[in-house]
Order: sequence, then structure tokens, then C-alpha cells
Amino acid sequence: MQTTIPPDRQGRIAELAYDYAAQPQERVTHCNLCHGTVLVALTHRDRYGYPAQAAACARCGLVFLNPRMTAPAYSRFYDGVYRPLVSAFHGRLIDAQTIQAEQRDYAADRAAMIQPFLRGAGLRTMLDIGGSTGVVAGHFARVFGLEGTIVDPAPLEIEQARTLGLETITGLVEELDFGARRFDFVIICQTVDHLLDVGGTLARVRELLTERGQLLIDIVDFRAAYLRHWSVEDATKIDHPYYLTQNTIEAYLRRAGFTITHVDYAVDHLHVSYLCRPGTPVPDVRPDPHAVRELFREVRFVQNAPRPR
Repeated sequence: MQTTIPPDRQGRIAELAYDYAAQPQERVTHCNLCHGTVLVALTHRDRYGYPAQAAACARCGLVFLNPRMTAPAYSRFYDGVYRPLVSAFHGRLIDAQTIQAEQRDYAADRAAMIQPFLRGAGLRTMLDIGGSTGVVAGHFARVFGLEGTIVDPAPLEIEQARTLGLETITGLVEELDFGARRFDFVIICQTVDHLLDVGGTLARVRELLTERGQLLIDIVDFRAAYLRHWSVEDATKIDHPYYLTQNTIEAYLRRAGFTITHVDYAVDHLHVSYLCRPGTPVPDVRPDPHAVRELFREVRFVQNAPRPR
């Protein structure tokens, strides 16, 4: 079912005067995962109240914004709108300073999860895609003895990361060329949903990993999100071009040439983490058709049935 945005939240968001509809946008014509062209419009607004439409691929069930903002528009969005918008939504200040306490807790929790797999693996270099303030990468660097490099599109957050002694690159990973550089450990934490090309990025990460390398990636499970809120609209937002489920991320990883070695449900019950090593790409894999049909059936049920008591 749709939910009504509380008036106080509406007021805070309105004060930002961000005109989403006026931003340069591009229409998606085919699925980023399976390249299907039959796209089903699921929603027509997001949790902020913006006229953002989410669509799903009829063949594999991948959900994404369509249309979505262009890469330059997203760069401007992350440069000055993203954190104020999230702050307005939650009614408290969330910026490059205040977010760090939550990031420290997250880093400690994820480091403990991957420790049995990384200790003694001989890893030396790390790339953090969407590394924000560098808290997570900095913690991993200390615990596992890694040399860290961070990529993030938000200048204020990159500035914080630089103070931790990490190499920093400001920008979108899809637009960067790393040349011949390779990394032993790549992390994409609380970031993959923000990417503009999930398939292309994962394929590039596979190329960037050394033979002994490992990938840590997590998703906000779209299905968990709309069931928690009992609202598909409240599970979508303009800052997430993609909405992944366990079925779609696992297909993405196998297509890109990753073998999943460990899966972990985070304590917030929304995020799911995957630890992977390089494997052989399986180009044609996609979610089971029955699972895709069940996703559409469940979305329609949530959109129309009263929330269970």
C-alpha cells in the first residue's frame, strides 16, 4: 500500500527546494542484468515524495529507477543535496561528521565477519568503492594491514577520508580508469545500490582483483525493505538507482565471474553481505523464473493488501 509522508517531513524536504523533476534524466531501455527489454513500471513516487518511477525487468526481476538522473546530475546531487535530503527525511543531522559513529560500528561488525577469511591470506592493497568518510576502509586497513584507496563522489566525505592517511579519488567509479593497477581486496559496502552500471562495475572489479583477491559487497535487500515498510514506494528513493534482492545480486556476481564464499545477514535485517573470490564468469545466468513471478505477485500483494497486524 502507499503511505502518506508526515507533514513535518514534507516540510523539511520542501525547504531544500530540490527540484528533482527538473534534473537531467535518461530513460533505461533494457535491463542492466539480463538485457531484457520488457520493463514493468512498479511505482510512481519515492519515499521523499519525488515523482521517481521504479521499474522491474519482466525476465529477471531486477528493479531500478526509470527514468533516472544522468551521471552529471548525480554528481551534483552527491556534492550538496544527498546528505541534507537524508537529514530532512530522518529529522536529524546526517553529514560527513555525524555519520562516522554509525560507520565505525558497521566497520567493526563487518571486520569481525570477514576476519576468518582474510587473516593469513597475504592481502596488501585495498580499494573501497563508495568509501564515504574512509572510516570503514581505515578500520580494515588497521585490522588487516592493508594499504587503502577510496573512491567516492562526495568531496566533503573524501576530505574526511584524506585525514586518515588513505589515498582518495573523488568521482564516480564508472568514470575512472585505474590503468594497470590491481588490488587484493575490493569493498563495495552500502554502495552498490548507488551505482549507475552495476554489471559494468562488477566486471571491472573482477579485472581489478589480483588472482588471490577477494570482494566484499553488500546490498539493501529490496524485498526485506518493502516488507518491513509494507510499502514499495517507501522502499525506493532517488539516491538508489538500483534495488537488489538476493536473487539478482547473486546472478550479477556469477555473471561477472565471482564465486560466493560466505553470505551474512546484517544485524539491521536489511543488508546482506557477500564475500567472494575470483571465479569463472557464467554469462547467461539469471534468477529462476518462478522466483521472478513470485516477486511480482508479492509486490502487487503489498501494494494492495492491508498491512498484517
